[in-house]
Amino acid sequence: MSEAIEAIKNWVIRGKRVEAAEATRQALAAGAAPGAIMKEGLIAAMSVVGQKYSSGEYFLPQMMIAARAMTEVMPILKPHLVGEAAAKRGKAVVGTVQGDFHDIGKNIVKMMLEGAGYEVLDLGVDVPPEKFVETVKSANPDFVLMSALITLTMESMRRTIEALRSAGLREAVRVGVGGAPLTQKFADEIGADFYSDDAYGAVQACNRLVH
Repeated sequence: MSEAIEAIKNWVIRGKRVEAAEATRQALAAGAAPGAIMKEGLIAAMSVVGQKYSSGEYFLPQMMIAARAMTEVMPILKPHLVGEAAAKRGKAVVGTVQGDFHDIGKNIVKMMLEGAGYEVLDLGVDVPPEKFVETVKSANPDFVLMSALITLTMESMRRTIEALRSAGLREAVRVGVGGAPLTQKFADEIGADFYSDDAYGAVQACNRLVH
């Protein structure tokens, strides 16, 4: 990895948005590949931040500050990514399930998906199964990605998958689930196509399944 991209990565991990933005402008001016900045700089940085959060080294404020730094860089990078990501990889619907109002993890997944070339429809928080079904009908996405951060709302994921099945739409989309209380076992039990414990893994799973 070039020193310029390493610098971007480190600024984002530290949540320094002004410095991250300036380092991105300098890297682009020096001829760094926009795709490499995205993958080795931004996505790699958020992967590190996710690991630090999981291990307890980082708390929610640090994670949010890092995500904001990434958000600051995206408008600088996006015009240069147009050529590389003009053909959208796919379309994803994201939302935090009914009864749950946490959106940090969902927002990070959304940012990473957009950076990886996906069109993302964000339904927000406290999304009932019917809203997911309605959006799948109208938007014809490749993926439905659901997030839950509290144990009590995990059952909303099961109800959403059942609602998709009842509407005859379950086979039309790949369903991914994630969030702190979830496990692979639970994802298998409710019939999800994949589970990821972090945003980077969610994007990788989509990349594997989109074709």
